[in-house]
Amino acid sequence: MVTEIAQIEVKPGTEKDFEAAVAKAKPLFLRAKGGRGMELHKSVEKPTRYRLFVKWETLENHTVDFRGSEDFQAWRGLVGQYFASAPEVEHTQTVVS
Repeated sequence: MVTEIAQIEVKPGTEKDFEAAVAKAKPLFLRAKGGRGMELHKSVEKPTRYRLFVKWETLENHTVDFRGSEDFQAWRGLVGQYFASAPEVEHTQTVVS
């Protein structure tokens, strides 16, 4: 299992619209090949900063399957207008739980 962590900065004043767009997009992740869950977290100290956590079976399920899909284009179409800058993305694996 791989966790994608995307740090997303949104334009000030668009937070609620961004959150609604992510909620609308959640099924895109859940139906994706290898998609196993998704959560959006908002920073308490920096209210325009979010972290999107997506669980994938494999790294390639995100980087190849999802990114190469029409659902990825739909995701970007729903949320891209709110980005203040390009998201910063990394992938992690659990080593202790």
